[in-house]
Amino acid sequence: MNFLAAGRLWLLVLPIIVIGLYLVALRRKTKYAVRFSDVSMLDGIASDRPGWRRHVTAAALLLAVALVVVAFARPVMAQRVPVEQAAVIMAIDVSLSMEADDIAPSRIDAAKEAANEFLALAPEDLRLGLVAFAGVALPALPPTTDRSAAAAAIDRLSLGEGTAIGEGLATALDLAAAEQGEEGEEDVPVAVVVLSDGETTVGRAELDVASEAAAAGIPVFTISFGTAGGSIDYDGEIVPVPVNEGALRQVASITGGKFFAAASATELQQILDNVGTQVGYETEDREVWEWFLGAGVLALTLAAAGSLVWFSKLP
Repeated sequence: MNFLAAGRLWLLVLPIIVIGLYLVALRRKTKYAVRFSDVSMLDGIASDRPGWRRHVTAAALLLAVALVVVAFARPVMAQRVPVEQAAVIMAIDVSLSMEADDIAPSRIDAAKEAANEFLALAPEDLRLGLVAFAGVALPALPPTTDRSAAAAAIDRLSLGEGTAIGEGLATALDLAAAEQGEEGEEDVPVAVVVLSDGETTVGRAELDVASEAAAAGIPVFTISFGTAGGSIDYDGEIVPVPVNEGALRQVASITGGKFFAAASATELQQILDNVGTQVGYETEDREVWEWFLGAGVLALTLAAAGSLVWFSKLP
């Protein structure tokens, strides 16, 4: 926690001084009380001493003063706030290898489920675009805050032959560039997420497209999804489809994004949430003096209530 007016904290000396005076007063009262030679007489005179209740009301009053002083110093705390107009473009591999069931119920179904869960948890103002790529890449959804439209686009994803990671990335960059606005306007946070389990078999090389993303200042977060033991049934033949991480790592490195490996639906969900947080939120210092002022008023109220109930007077 920081303070915008930290110099005002010197006022905390005041309740500290009062505490010292209070302790001195208690000590004097103790000395005066022991002057009675007959202890039984003392008990009769002060049989209903306030005891601990007096200390409670005093402590509550001093706490109230300290809290008000802290509020006066304008405390600030770092808080996570949504970024307006931020966008994430998801490019999802829909090649036949995504039918592998090494991640239950299958790689593609687990990816759909995780993407839909991401929709539910993402900030309301975060715009989501979708690209599907197999042998070719198609913009399945332009960036939008319409969660129903996004969920419908995700559910419509279907498999096809070939893997064109470079084409999928290029199509995602086109959607991302449209979100950045005209030159000279304030930059809008935009990121691309590429989820794939294989390597490029057709179309442009992904590393060439990654250089274009780097030049445009668009980070690309890449996710390899699957395990080394994945396989599919292709025309009655079992074909191994192990996950491939190499090129995806390089794409993330070139663009200033991050690479992730997900071997389960749970890991994929955590990764998507992580990316959404990085793009959809930013950290700002916000004043929280109201918290301390409110706590101070509460402490003052409790001190007054305790004094009225126990001693029939205000402190």
